[in-house]
Amino acid sequence: MPKVKVPRKSTSVDMTAMTDVAFLLLTFFMLATQFKPEEPVTINAPSSIAEVLLPDKDMMTITISNDSRVFFELQGQQYKEQLIQKVGALHQLTFNADEVKAFSLVASFGVPLDQLKTFLAVKSADRSKFNQTGIPADSLHNELADWVWQSRLINNNVRVAIKGDQDATFPIVKRVIATLQEKKVNRFNFITNLSTETVEK
Repeated sequence: MPKVKVPRKSTSVDMTAMTDVAFLLLTFFMLATQFKPEEPVTINAPSSIAEVLLPDKDMMTITISNDSRVFFELQGQQYKEQLIQKVGALHQLTFNADEVKAFSLVASFGVPLDQLKTFLAVKSADRSKFNQTGIPADSLHNELADWVWQSRLINNNVRVAIKGDQDATFPIVKRVIATLQEKKVNRFNFITNLSTETVEK
């Protein structure tokens, strides 16, 4: 009985559609990605075994550097525009439209109110060179308390996190926590690095 020959089909595959999809995905991720803003100070956070993830929005972050300077950050451009005007009104300071806009684009800052106008006048590319002395948080001149309280009035859903350097002194950390408790913020998170012991498990 004669053998039936099966016709051979071409093994070439048209990759045009797959290439189009790849470029569409690449374009989407490039446009949708939000780059992390440059922080004014490098923090070497302590390690812990906690694996609780913080939300991507409605966050207030208080950063404490290794030389005990305090920095403040509130997420949300529209909230920051309201915040600078409210805190300014408390201290009889007025900010023009350009200063309000500049403040809304700043990620984290650490300057006293009397230096804030000078800080905002600096171009964004040069702000990393600005000598930020930290937000006053002592009992006699506690500007941090005003930033915290007004932020909570503007956005009641805001969550608070403290990001402290492992070499920060205990008194400044204690003062920041006392400021939060004074403003009835009794729930907050500490931002830490994941312990290597947990990773190895």
